[in-house]
Amino acid sequence: MSEYDIIQGCLRGNSQSQRAIFERYAGRLLAVAIRYARQPAEAEDILQEAFIRIFENLREFQFKGSLEGWMRRIVINVAIKHYQRKYYSQEQTPLEQAADPWEEPGVYAQLGETELLGLIGQLPEGYRLVFNLYAIEGYSHKEIADLLGIQEGTSRSQLVKARTMLQNQLKALQRIAV
Repeated sequence: MSEYDIIQGCLRGNSQSQRAIFERYAGRLLAVAIRYARQPAEAEDILQEAFIRIFENLREFQFKGSLEGWMRRIVINVAIKHYQRKYYSQEQTPLEQAADPWEEPGVYAQLGETELLGLIGQLPEGYRLVFNLYAIEGYSHKEIADLLGIQEGTSRSQLVKARTMLQNQLKALQRIAV
């Protein structure tokens, strides 16, 4: 069944089409939600709420661009709303954890996707959110500021602090590996 047929079935309220769209995209969209959540159950809640919004707003999809990209944006928006409800933006990192220049790659080259996502997942909420939106999703600082209701400078600052924390985590891994 084509994507167009599945969407048309969903618009008619066909439960088989809804199941088909869920089964086709749930895994990829859960991966997006996991990057924004602290716990797997939280990511599942984000995904569930996102699919509710997807089905409620499917009429707005105009077949300009990919369906997956459209749904991905909904998942990100739901994750941002979830974050704003929890309001962890007050998390701070002491300034003495400032970044040193990068060292030799060593252990970095052996770092897998799962380990890297685990390190990103350990970042404070605000840092992780800005890092994901900027470094992974490709949003600009202006777009991030608009989405989160913060200043562009705050977005930049949180990105720098997120990178600093990741660098420190990587250095700690390298010390352990040596």
